Amino acid sequence: MTTPEDAPSAADGATPPEPAPAATAAAPSAAVPAAPPHSRRAVEQTLEYLARELLQDRRAERRWRIFFRLAWFGLVCASLWLLLSQRMHPGGPTGPHTALVELRGEIAVDTEASAEQLLAGLKQAFEDSGAQGVVIRINSPGGSPVQAGIVHDEIRRLKAKHQKKVYAVVEEMCASGAYYIAVAADEIYVDKASLVGSIGVLMDGFGFTGLMDKLGVERRLLTAGENKGMLDPFSPQNARHKAYAQAMIDQIHRQFVTVVKQGRGERLKEAPETFSGLFWNGEEAVRLGLADHFGNLDHVAREVIKAEEVIDYTPKENVAERLAKRFGAAIGEGAVRTLSTLGRIH
Repeated sequence: MTTPEDAPSAADGATPPEPAPAATAAAPSAAVPAAPPHSRRAVEQTLEYLARELLQDRRAERRWRIFFRLAWFGLVCASLWLLLSQRMHPGGPTGPHTALVELRGEIAVDTEASAEQLLAGLKQAFEDSGAQGVVIRINSPGGSPVQAGIVHDEIRRLKAKHQKKVYAVVEEMCASGAYYIAVAADEIYVDKASLVGSIGVLMDGFGFTGLMDKLGVERRLLTAGENKGMLDPFSPQNARHKAYAQAMIDQIHRQFVTVVKQGRGERLKEAPETFSGLFWNGEEAVRLGLADHFGNLDHVAREVIKAEEVIDYTPKENVAERLAKRFGAAIGEGAVRTLSTLGRIH
């Protein structure tokens, strides 16, 4: 233990310790050391490499996208070329055979049973010198009287021009517009249970005025021409418009009756209900003179036409047509984009 007496004094010649410097209010900021030159070069090289790789990926992606678009475009073009070449250069002459054209489904524009489709097959069948006769195999509930009338008239013209007989063979159903076409044939063959007839015309629709009244909906219709809103389903039925529409379909019905009488001639055993819109099974149809005999396609080819080989002339939707319908718009758009970007590839 040191006592005050033991502490050194100035008189003893010792130097007293210097006082500690006072603390400052803030410590001086540390200086940031400069990055070495080789570190900056490494960062720049890395960024340059990443940018170069990204650019190459973008270019590769764009090239593949263009490649696939051009591939689809080429496939569609090749398919269309094959389709057109087949239609422009049909097969060579064939031996004796029975020519078949199918009539299936609703008769309407843009269907398999449209006049355009049916006539394409019928013309080819009639023009083939090997076709000993033409069979129209029918399974249809009818449809457009316009489309049916076009086919009916063309069948009669082709029969007169090529001097070939036409046979209608009914499977499940031959009603309304389908029967309109069938009566252009020289003979109609049915199964005992086939449905035949329905010689009539209809125009249907709905009226929503009662429902609109319940919902509090008001119909606001402006027309230029007093009959422009005729048969509008959202307006009350007009007696004069109804009478006009009825007269119109009555006239079409009379046209239908005339065609049936002309086609069936004396074979038709007319009864009060013949043209009423009713349909019958095949057995009754034969009894009433709406059909001629019982038989199917094979029977007619073998026993009637005497040419057992059957060649189908029905136009078929092939791969090219399906591709054109399904991808046509997309491929066209892709082709435009491709052509517009070809000049920008570096």
